[in-house]
Amino acid sequence: MKARSGSHQIDMIHGSIWNKIPQFALPVAATAILEQLFNASDIAVVGNFTGAERTAAVAAVGANSALISLIVNLFIGIALGANVVIAHAIGHGDRASVNKTVHTSIVVAIFGGLIVTVIGELVAAPVLGILQVPEDVFPLALLYLRIYLAGMPVILLYNFEAAIFRSVGETRVPLIALATSGVLNVILNLFFVIVFKMTVNGVAIATVISNAVSAVILYRKLVKSKEVIHVDPKNLKIDVVSLKRILRIGLPAGIQSAVFSVSNIVVQSSINSLGTVVMAASSAAYNLEIITYDVLNSFSQACTTFVGQNFGAGELKRCRKTMLLCIGEGIIALGAAITLILFFGHSLLAIFNNDPEVVATGYIRLMTILIAHIFSLLYEVMSGYLRGFGISLIPAVLTIIGVCGIRITWIQFVFPQSPTFQTIMNVYPISLASTALMLFFAVLYYRPSRKYAKLKDDEKK
Repeated sequence: MKARSGSHQIDMIHGSIWNKIPQFALPVAATAILEQLFNASDIAVVGNFTGAERTAAVAAVGANSALISLIVNLFIGIALGANVVIAHAIGHGDRASVNKTVHTSIVVAIFGGLIVTVIGELVAAPVLGILQVPEDVFPLALLYLRIYLAGMPVILLYNFEAAIFRSVGETRVPLIALATSGVLNVILNLFFVIVFKMTVNGVAIATVISNAVSAVILYRKLVKSKEVIHVDPKNLKIDVVSLKRILRIGLPAGIQSAVFSVSNIVVQSSINSLGTVVMAASSAAYNLEIITYDVLNSFSQACTTFVGQNFGAGELKRCRKTMLLCIGEGIIALGAAITLILFFGHSLLAIFNNDPEVVATGYIRLMTILIAHIFSLLYEVMSGYLRGFGISLIPAVLTIIGVCGIRITWIQFVFPQSPTFQTIMNVYPISLASTALMLFFAVLYYRPSRKYAKLKDDEKK
């Protein structure tokens, strides 16, 4: 099931691996960074063009970051399940399974988005109240969240479509689609805020419209595609077997991401208690630190997809080699990203809000978290390695314990003893290092490449 001549799909099963991993990972990182720029451009525009409300508007958008991440990441995890199922089927040469999984994924994205929209609109106000959003920020935060929730069907659809393309090694098409809608997003942000004198409602509407454009672009590409991931609108239905396979791998990953976001919501609640300036600073820094996370996470996605296809094809020696290469090449890419952001950190923070106190506080967050991202790279790649074999529950449980458990415990017991911003930030390196260590022991325990190689040898005897 090779790519056609002239296709940008990557042959993961044959030839060298080291040069193909960056071909996959870097466009994925660029796509994720552009996606994050939707939120970053929202903050930059409201932080510079909403007059006296600018600090409250920035805080309002930032106050929603963790909550929105919880919802989106749950479904991105499920989309990762679709990625692995399709990759396994491609490696095994099972075209029928690929077709069923692709169509099931599209339907799950749309209906999942509609369900999230309905439930989210009902609970939006109470949830923001639980997050202790200050009174001067609350109305703007609620307005932004309600509009964003209305766009969930198209936001989730884009992410599932991108996962489908990546399962066959096609990473450029999602990047091009998002780059197109990203430019549109910036233009619409400026238009609604400057021309129509809107605030957070303007940037939220722009984000939803832009996501709709990227989702439509990818859908048209899938419909017109002559490759194995072709979508026929007549076949858009849920295949129960495919759905079970997707959920078996994707649901633990999605729950992991959701619980991860819950811990961040707990952290965000403590940040909110320190006032509007700290909220604005943390929000601005988050939009820079997420860039380095996107870089490291792209190597995790590469690991999952490469391992998935090679496992499906029975090329087990290439699986372990993939993990080691993803760690090594990921360290190089991550180091470069961290260096650039820290060097230009103060200037970059000022783009979002040039208040000196906001910039200084935001840089504290950057310094603490960016260096700790080396631990994130290690545990994300090792998690991706296990998921490529279909082992999804263990990475999820260990991440929930290591990241979420430690952060929630820290906020409950350590932060009250020293209620400062730096105290909150210290939990990040501690939780990330602990999780990386646990995942390392999990990989040593499972040794999936050796385990399945032994089973394969036994079958031949």
